[in-house]
Amino acid sequence: MSGSFRNIFAIPDLRKRLFFTFALLAVYRIGCNIPTPGIDPQALLEFMESVKGTLLGMVNTFTGGSLERIAVFALGIMPYITASIVLQLLTVVWPYLEKLSKEGELGRRKITQYTRYGTMLISIVQSLGIAIWLERMTTPGGASLVPNPGLGFKAMTVLTLTTGTAFVMWLGEQITERGIGNGISLVIFAGIIVGLPGAIVTTIQSMQSGALSLFRILFLMAFMVATTAFIVYMERAQRRIPVQYAKRVVGRKIYGGQNTYLPLRVNTGGVIPVIFASSVVMIPATIAGMFSNQWLQDMAGSLAWGQPLHYLLYVVSIIFFSYFYVSIIFNPADTAENMRKYGGFIPGIRSGKRTAEYIDRILTRLTLVGAVYLSAVSVIPEFLISGVRVGGLPWIGGALDTFLPEWFTRGVGVNFYFGGTSLLIVVGVAMDFVQQVESQLVMRNYEGFMKRGRVRGRRG
Repeated sequence: MSGSFRNIFAIPDLRKRLFFTFALLAVYRIGCNIPTPGIDPQALLEFMESVKGTLLGMVNTFTGGSLERIAVFALGIMPYITASIVLQLLTVVWPYLEKLSKEGELGRRKITQYTRYGTMLISIVQSLGIAIWLERMTTPGGASLVPNPGLGFKAMTVLTLTTGTAFVMWLGEQITERGIGNGISLVIFAGIIVGLPGAIVTTIQSMQSGALSLFRILFLMAFMVATTAFIVYMERAQRRIPVQYAKRVVGRKIYGGQNTYLPLRVNTGGVIPVIFASSVVMIPATIAGMFSNQWLQDMAGSLAWGQPLHYLLYVVSIIFFSYFYVSIIFNPADTAENMRKYGGFIPGIRSGKRTAEYIDRILTRLTLVGAVYLSAVSVIPEFLISGVRVGGLPWIGGALDTFLPEWFTRGVGVNFYFGGTSLLIVVGVAMDFVQQVESQLVMRNYEGFMKRGRVRGRRG
């Protein structure tokens, strides 16, 4: 392994790409600490502490903590991701975009251009909304977040945050083209991982003060290692459907005749279903924080962390979005038609409609396994932190709270820095990064990190 790391710096081109990637990520982190003008920083910090369990808290994690300071990169790369998802959805229902997606490199460039336009539009709308929202918000103590509200503050906030998003998008594209690759993913990765050193220091201090026992620290480490290994295993898992190609004689040459396979990943949708589900579950709490309506407060309370309704809605949303997203990005009928055109068939399955039904049936089962896996990884850390607060259930809540053990209803008292969504993103991007470096080493006849096989990156 040490020799492999030495090989990285022995290759000038790879060394330059790595340094370029780290330099741009450092620029991104600097921008996450430059605050937007016109906001009271102390009042903002007090306010953000009160909304950690809402959608704002999740977005703040993805932006590396820049949202809690309303930094110039406060929106981060989220508008670009939103625009990309919208374009993917429109590709299915808009024939023009569907035609562009099949035109190769030229079509992809056109779609990328539309994605950039969409990113700017979403950034303008979101930054204007943030500016109006900041002017209305006050801290729990009654202090205003914006000392001098007005048109000037709105214009400055829109200009600052939109420009910041455009610059972050440019950083991600530069890392993809001139760095190690996967620039957008690495930007998100850098935003999440930046808080890890502070979490480690806090854990050590808690152990020294006696708040956490050595047993709980060891349990935390073992759980994190086991969860990470499980994610790596599931992200690499796939079902290989055997495919045979009939021999074709064209002139004096014979084509086809080989055996191959169609790989279907267990987690075809990647982390997208979890991000969608997290947004859906956190929206009520975010809306309730903006208004003083008692009904909204009660609804947000029933959907808070640890509540049974929260777990139910979260898991159902993950399963729904898993099937919904897979149905958009993978079409069994098109796959079966392409196989038929090139003389391919699945042994024992008739070409055409029967092949499409067979692939769809297998994909449906795999998607269910992938959705259960995503639900488990997302829910188990939360369950260990806060348990299941069954006391709020009507009629039977009190009896269940008395009957069930305390670790089930209150959690084990161990605080995890990485939630399920963050851990999925961190592990997936780390796998992609290792794969990129591995491919660069192997391409130049250097031995990679793994002596037996190669690391497969995450797709989707």
